[in-house]
Amino acid sequence: MLRHGTLRTTTWSPGRRRALAGASAAVVCLGAALGACAGSGGGGGYVAVGGAGRTGPVDASPTGSVTMIPLDGPKGEGTTPPGTTGSPSGATGSGPGPAQADGGYVPSTPDQPSPTGTSTGSGAGASPGAGDGRTTPAPAPPDPTPVPTTPPAPAALSWGEPVTADGDQRWCQKVTVGFRNSGGTAVRSGSVTFGTHVIGALGIDWSTVRTSEALPVPIGAGARTDHTWTVCLDAWRVPLGMHIETRDLSVQWK
Repeated sequence: MLRHGTLRTTTWSPGRRRALAGASAAVVCLGAALGACAGSGGGGGYVAVGGAGRTGPVDASPTGSVTMIPLDGPKGEGTTPPGTTGSPSGATGSGPGPAQADGGYVPSTPDQPSPTGTSTGSGAGASPGAGDGRTTPAPAPPDPTPVPTTPPAPAALSWGEPVTADGDQRWCQKVTVGFRNSGGTAVRSGSVTFGTHVIGALGIDWSTVRTSEALPVPIGAGARTDHTWTVCLDAWRVPLGMHIETRDLSVQWK
């Protein structure tokens, strides 16, 4: 059964044909230019010649594990540290430092010293007792050896021969004696005993009388002194025509 309808026909005029041919040639030239630009990178270029299959946002999330590969640095540091593999969520690997989202890694921070100042190492430079947190105190210097004090030397008194002179009476005489203390201690006390002889007119020594006098103390250590005494006997011991002579002496001191 035939139905009657309107049949439209397209008439191509010479002008429209030339316009369609020019558009096709422009598309071909544009595709060739894009292919040449993509191929200049050395890796082979591809030109999409078909339309997009679908429109809208495309989910480009990876479905498997991702290996973070850092880009080549300025010094050619393009090697990936061992164990820096990660997951799509940016999980860190087991390398020297935690991985970053851009493929690099952060170097691990060195251990900080303990705030208490104790050392747990046992290196060659560790001091004894540092491993258990204790320090060995420095030994106390030994006590200085006491210098023995030498006691001063005792007094050492010496004397010379008596020097005599006539007195006011024939039974008196002036006697001078010199003393010297060569010890280390002063002479504090003592006495001197004179031996006085009674001489007759013919020079005969009739008798000797001893009298004692006190020492001129103190006599310091290393000191020297002279002293004069007047030695007198009883008048009846020296009759008229006799005189006395003090010839010897003895000293007791301490």
